[in-house]
Amino acid sequence: MGLFTSTANKSDASEAKKYHSDYGQLLVDGEIIEVGFVVLRDTFLFTNKRLILIDIQGISGRQIEYLSIPYNKITKFSVQTGESFDRNAELKIWIGSDTIPLEKKFNKDTNVYEVQKVLASHVLK
Repeated sequence: MGLFTSTANKSDASEAKKYHSDYGQLLVDGEIIEVGFVVLRDTFLFTNKRLILIDIQGISGRQIEYLSIPYNKITKFSVQTGESFDRNAELKIWIGSDTIPLEKKFNKDTNVYEVQKVLASHVLK
């Protein structure tokens, strides 16, 4: 698995099974993982009901934060890309009435546009 992978390709059933195996306990009845993205040590799971951000913390990676964001609570989002010498990108998500966005950074090897596209498809319904 690379720094940034996706189960958007329906033929990659093994990757989808892995997400369900690893994170199925987070799901409610009738909820399915539609697509997942791994960015460095973190994972973005897009389900048919919400976005789940899995943040691996600490050196050992034993501390994990699971942030659940219902799509209807996302008020706006943005993608900021770097210049040619700084090719890092950043995704910002505003939740509810919060004035400070949730920020996730992507290195030059990741395609933040794919994450943004899936997010847009759920939020802009």
